[in-house]
Amino acid sequence: MIISRTPYRVSFFGGGTDYPAWYRHHGGAVLSATIDKYCWLTCRYLPPFFEHKYRVVWSVIENRRTVEEIDHPVVRKILPHLGMKRGVEIHHDGDLPARSGMGSSSAFTVGLLNALQALMGRMPTRRDLAMESIRVEQELLHETVGSQDQVSAAYGGLNHILFMPNGEIVVRPVTILPERIRELNEHLMLFYSGIKRTASNIAESFVENIEAKRRPLRIMKDLVDEGLAILSRGRDLRAFGELLHEAWQAKRGLSGRISNPRLDEMYDAARRAGAIGGKITGAGGGGFVLLFVEPHLRDDVREALNHLIHVPFDFEFSGSQIVFCDHETDYAAQEARRVRQKVSAFEELSELSERSDHEREAAAIG
Repeated sequence: MIISRTPYRVSFFGGGTDYPAWYRHHGGAVLSATIDKYCWLTCRYLPPFFEHKYRVVWSVIENRRTVEEIDHPVVRKILPHLGMKRGVEIHHDGDLPARSGMGSSSAFTVGLLNALQALMGRMPTRRDLAMESIRVEQELLHETVGSQDQVSAAYGGLNHILFMPNGEIVVRPVTILPERIRELNEHLMLFYSGIKRTASNIAESFVENIEAKRRPLRIMKDLVDEGLAILSRGRDLRAFGELLHEAWQAKRGLSGRISNPRLDEMYDAARRAGAIGGKITGAGGGGFVLLFVEPHLRDDVREALNHLIHVPFDFEFSGSQIVFCDHETDYAAQEARRVRQKVSAFEELSELSERSDHEREAAAIG
């Protein structure tokens, strides 16, 4: 049995420039960090003593006989992509809600690739996990998603991520003192808006015509360097909060679907209570609100947003990891034999008894 743990992320600057439709022509960059909230995946080879060959537990429970019957799109694509022939059982648990702008979809993809390859005796590198998960989401699933979430989930930490026109992705850890990282952490607050949305749907509203968004995207890319300069040169962190506000205003210019009156109301209420800046995480439209708040004003902001769930967090620096591995009984031979068998269907005793009664009655009549 394998258990993988993969972190969610918060992105500060550069979101939108990580879409291939943009960076393949202009290059892109983001500044982001992973936090101590995780996607957990438990995987094992399913013993061949059940009717079904695959069991997938997420927001629904799926017991399936073939891969094609699996509803979860990532699982359905990854199993044949990895050449997985044996039956498997996969359980998903998340520390935060799905479809919330925290990179949860990509954390799932990265974590599943990590866990299933560990089950098959492979040890992918962080780069392998990042690039393979990008391929799964963008090429196999044809989703309109960027490339930063997969990289953040695989690598972990506070990173400056560069997206080159030739497709190369460079990950540069931000090397600032632990005290500076702790200071930044103490100025950030995370609230759940309660609005679920699908990131690819929001992204489609601006990616299809992304060349027309040159001005806001170039501003967002430039803000990455400014944010790094504030962190690395010991400047007053208030400037980082002000930059977040500027970045949020620029991002809203990408599409009318990135924000909405309810999100604007939340953000304005936080600003009135003392938040210097902030943003809606991920593609926008809903999910989590990340705010930059001076520590002595945190209670005021929390009170102003007391109708929302506050999620305290710390940065994490591990990325996707295999946190548990236990070698269970290997039923490979029995499973191979089971494939060649024509096993009787599993039945409820009540159904079996009822059929027997009907058969006896038919025999008596005959």
